[in-house]
Amino acid sequence: MKESAFIRQNSEQWKQFQELASDKHSDDPDRLADLFIRITDDLSYSRTFYPNSKTTKYLNTTAASLHQRIYRNRKESRGRLRRFWIEELPHEFAAARREILLSLSIFTIALLVGVVSSAYDDTFARLILGDSYVNMTLENIGKGDPMAVYKKMNGTDMFFGITFNNIRVSFIAFIGGILLSFGSIYALFKNGVMLGTFQYFFIERGLFWESAKVIWIHGTIEISAIVIAGASGLTLGNAILFPGNYTRLQSFRRGAYRGLKIATGLVPLFIIAGFLESFVTRHSDMPWPLSLLIIGGSAVGTIHYFIIYPFLLERRNNGNI
Repeated sequence: MKESAFIRQNSEQWKQFQELASDKHSDDPDRLADLFIRITDDLSYSRTFYPNSKTTKYLNTTAASLHQRIYRNRKESRGRLRRFWIEELPHEFAAARREILLSLSIFTIALLVGVVSSAYDDTFARLILGDSYVNMTLENIGKGDPMAVYKKMNGTDMFFGITFNNIRVSFIAFIGGILLSFGSIYALFKNGVMLGTFQYFFIERGLFWESAKVIWIHGTIEISAIVIAGASGLTLGNAILFPGNYTRLQSFRRGAYRGLKIATGLVPLFIIAGFLESFVTRHSDMPWPLSLLIIGGSAVGTIHYFIIYPFLLERRNNGNI
């Protein structure tokens, strides 16, 4: 890239960096640190391709100024945790909206594959879910309690086992992005096919409503979080595949930082989903309006936090509202 094009593409951002670096009233060390990472990435690129230019000297001066601001006044802010949840994480969701849409599309296609394959192949459910699970569920259906699987295990043990497994799946989906996104795509596809097969297993036996009003008590949050976890891996993979104006290593570092932040931010959601599955889903005989209230509340909450709120926050930060 020509130096003039590099300057045009980043000049507005550099101006913001310089303004913040010179703002003596700024008390947000974490934002300063984030900007410092960005400006040093640009500086590294400029040093590589324009080592003796005025652009490199300018970026070096700005980076030095930011560095002094960070390490001279660095302190742990009391509002750090609050900012993470209401600003930083939603900002990452907004920046990763294309990856989220792609992740949702892959998962939906996989879900349909599971449904269609189960409809045309009677042995498919056993292949995906396993003979022991299918036989156990058929036995429970015969006893008149198709959701009995959620009642067999002690609630506390179930909570820790399920929560740990879901968090593990989340980080596998993220780490899979290092394989040029294919690892994340595989994790999404596997979970989507499994869900489609699982749900059709009950549909085929006329138990759609009986299963859905129970399964989706915890599944609404759990599946949403898995889709977002897949997006964190795609964020990492796309950073490697499409580095843009950065070197591939610089882009990888940025993608890894963003993806890890998203994946880590999902941990509380998996804890909530694990709690619901372990202590609430087992009450399969609860009144259906209460079940729908939990499912609807979970759906509204996840859609708002993952999609609507990040969009509104981005518009506000851009000065459009």
